[in-house]
Amino acid sequence: MLETGSTVPDLVLEDTDGQAVRLSGHQGDHAVLIYFMRSTSCPVCNRHVRDLIRRRDEFAAGNVRVFVAVPEDRQAAAEWKAKRQIPFPVLTGRRGTPHEMIGLGRKVFGSLQQSGSILIDSQGIVRHAHGSTMPTGGYDREAITAAVQVLRTRR
Repeated sequence: MLETGSTVPDLVLEDTDGQAVRLSGHQGDHAVLIYFMRSTSCPVCNRHVRDLIRRRDEFAAGNVRVFVAVPEDRQAAAEWKAKRQIPFPVLTGRRGTPHEMIGLGRKVFGSLQQSGSILIDSQGIVRHAHGSTMPTGGYDREAITAAVQVLRTRR
C-alpha cells in the first residue's frame, strides 16, 4: 500500500472512456482523492461512494478532484457508473486492477479486493493512505476530512 508522505509512483489507470489517467499527471493542478471500491456490487462500498457524491462541493472547495477505482473491467465499470449516475471519473486498470497497482491487491476469501483510499496533494505526495480487508473500514471519512483540511490550510 502506498504510504503517507511517499511520492506517488507514475501509475497509469484508465477511465471508462478508455482514456489514460496518470496519477502523477495532476501535479501542480489539484489534489486527487481516489476511493478504491472492493467491487461495484459491494453495498457498503456503494454507500461510501454516495457519501463522496454528497460531499463533492466540500472536495471542490478544497481543490480536490475525486476518482473512484473499481476492480472490474472498463465495460462493467462504465455500466455501473451510468446506472448509479456517478459524477466522478471511474478508473480501472490497464493491466491488473488499480488495487494491485497501489498494494490493495490481496484477495479476500479468494475473490474480492480490499477497499481503501488515497489522497495525493498537488505536488504528488501521498497525504492520506488507508486500506482495509473489510469494506466497512475501507473508507475513513474522518481521516479524509482531516487530510483535506490540512491541504486547504497549506494553500
